[in-house]
Amino acid sequence: MVLSSVNSGRTRPSAKVGGALIRLRARLAAAPRLVSWLLTVLVAAFGGLLRFIRLGEPRAVVFDETYYVKDAWTMLLTGEPRNWPKYLNRGGLDFPVDTMFADGDTNRWLGSAEYVVHPPIGKWCIALGLKLFGGAGNTFAWRASTAIAGTIAIIIMIRVALRLFDNMSIALSAGLLMSVDGVGITLSRTGLLDIFIMVFVLGAFDLLLMHRDWARAKLQAHYAVDAARRNAHWVPDTSRRARRMQRKSVTDATTNADASSSVQTVERNQSMLLDARGPVIAFSWYRAAAAILIGLATGVKWSGIYFMAAFCVISVIWDAWERYRAGYRSWLSTGLLCDAPLTALYMLPLWAGTYLAGWIGWFIHPDSYMHDWARNHPGQGVTWLPEGLRSFVEYHVEMWQFHTTLDSPHDYKANPLTWPLQVRPTSFYWEELDGHPGLCSLAPHSQCVSAVTSLGNPLIWWLGSLCVTIGIIIAIVKHGDWRIWAVLAGFLGGWLPWAQYLHRTTFTFYSIVILPWIILAICYVGDQVRQHVSTGTWRIVLAATLVPIMLVSAFFYPIWTAMPVPYEFWLSHMWFKSWI
Repeated sequence: MVLSSVNSGRTRPSAKVGGALIRLRARLAAAPRLVSWLLTVLVAAFGGLLRFIRLGEPRAVVFDETYYVKDAWTMLLTGEPRNWPKYLNRGGLDFPVDTMFADGDTNRWLGSAEYVVHPPIGKWCIALGLKLFGGAGNTFAWRASTAIAGTIAIIIMIRVALRLFDNMSIALSAGLLMSVDGVGITLSRTGLLDIFIMVFVLGAFDLLLMHRDWARAKLQAHYAVDAARRNAHWVPDTSRRARRMQRKSVTDATTNADASSSVQTVERNQSMLLDARGPVIAFSWYRAAAAILIGLATGVKWSGIYFMAAFCVISVIWDAWERYRAGYRSWLSTGLLCDAPLTALYMLPLWAGTYLAGWIGWFIHPDSYMHDWARNHPGQGVTWLPEGLRSFVEYHVEMWQFHTTLDSPHDYKANPLTWPLQVRPTSFYWEELDGHPGLCSLAPHSQCVSAVTSLGNPLIWWLGSLCVTIGIIIAIVKHGDWRIWAVLAGFLGGWLPWAQYLHRTTFTFYSIVILPWIILAICYVGDQVRQHVSTGTWRIVLAATLVPIMLVSAFFYPIWTAMPVPYEFWLSHMWFKSWI
């Protein structure tokens, strides 16, 4: 009893110390993660300030706000977008409806439903901002949702870069570039739709990266079990990558950042593959959520379809490649014949179901546009469908015809092939002001103007376009570098499909959807540099890149945000005739 008492008394302090050490280790392990999130929030707060300060300016309907803000307002109040007159009478004089709308006369819509050519999700996002921030009488509320979306995109951008490159300086640089780019700023400060596509697909991309990490961990865990079995069967790996690995030592291989365990490294260097299929990795909640987000993006504009195709393909390829890296023989056949069909089996319905859910308002309101088309056109359209779906399909046929035949002239029409170089930016707003407010007071003899020009920071877009080209070269040379293929998948999914619509009326601000991958291309090349130079040299390269970009953004910020400036100041930003 005495011994028991003494022993128990001696073990209690040690147990306390052990528990304290465990808690300390947990806190130390969590510290980098907490610091990374703190830095992420600080960068996002900086970008948010650039988006929210003077968000209500200009107090005018800017570019296509004439469609989307007014549609969102009528959807909020009546459930469906309504037609508006072009002019309203006030005091015996006709005024443009947009002018009166901006002055607070916001309830003059007509009773008829409007023909809209984009799905409803983006306008419902704008409507949420109208609901939360004071209604259509407050111009801040028109743009609140886009500003929030633009700020969220900065957070996601940092986390995506951190997952891809596992370096905080690279990740924070990505967030900083997103914060200060002109296309990102102007689309965050204007009640248009495209910023929502960007944030939804970027979020989906992040979720697919999470799925990849989850799949890798699951494969490694199962591989360790399968390889330890007595009856495990091994076959030679005759791939070109295996022959390269044969020439490396086990020690060199263990320093590879992609090597997950010494067992795997030894097996890979012996050029042997486990003759097994491995676990099923087709389904994860990350991938399911990604399908929903891409469905939301498609519910903003149909261009989300292209991201669905690009991301599904790259994600399935990742699954197959991770099987190979884990050491499984049947990696390609399993990826194509098992993972791919199972992935499509749930991702496609989730994507399509999310898109259809955005149209619930159209289905439940009997006076929505073309709601009764099937009843009024018996025997036409897809006749085997129920009336409601037949009308819905015909509406989509009409939308498709609009989008594929739109070739009306416009002063700011821009060839999609020129978007990455920002050859023809879009002028959202231009106004000559009376007096000399703001910066105009510095030039009292000059005309005062206010402008919103959707022009990206030239250094970001030109450098990004160069890095995309360099990335393509690296992708050809380094077959196994999955990160550059990830970057190119997003870039090509957002840009290349527009090459089939060169005749169509398009605008450079559509390029907001490829901005994240323009930035990630810069980060990829930067990471290649970082790995081959000293820490001091890397810091110099980073500063030499970011400082000029920040200065250029500071220079352009007034003409991105409708600040009153002297005409000569505005003109000094028009470096090329195509920018005017």
